[in-house]
Amino acid sequence: MKKLIALFVGTAFVAGVAGGAVAQTTPPAEKKTDKPAMTEKKPMAHNASGTVKSAAADNIVVAGKAKGKDAEWTFSVDPKTKIRKSGKDITAADLTAGDAVSVRYHEDGGKNVADTVMVRTAKKPADAAKTDVKK
Repeated sequence: MKKLIALFVGTAFVAGVAGGAVAQTTPPAEKKTDKPAMTEKKPMAHNASGTVKSAAADNIVVAGKAKGKDAEWTFSVDPKTKIRKSGKDITAADLTAGDAVSVRYHEDGGKNVADTVMVRTAKKPADAAKTDVKK
C-alpha cells in the first residue's frame, strides 16, 4: 500500500514538473480586450494650397504648385468635409473660382477626399496713417 501511494505521489510530482516546463515554452495566450482590433491604418493626411478653379456640391478643383511645378487637384467632398470661410461653416457650392484655399485631404480608393478646406481671406492693409492733421 505504501508503494502504491509513493508511486501515485511520484507520478503527480513528475506530471506537475512536466506541466510547468511545457507552460514555460508555449507562447502566452492573447489578452482579450473589449476594444476592436486595429486592422486598418488611418489614412495618411496630405496638404495642398492654391486657388479654386471650380466647385460643385460634391467636388472642388484647386490649382496650385507642388514641388515647384504647376499642379491641379480634384477633391471629393463628403458630409464629413469641414469647409470654413471667414470663421463660418459653408458648403462646397458656396466656394467661388479664385478663392485661395488650404486643403487637408487623404487618399481613399484612388481619390483625393477633402477633410478640411479653409478659405484664406486676403488681409486688409493697415489703415494708412491719417493725413488729417488738426491745425
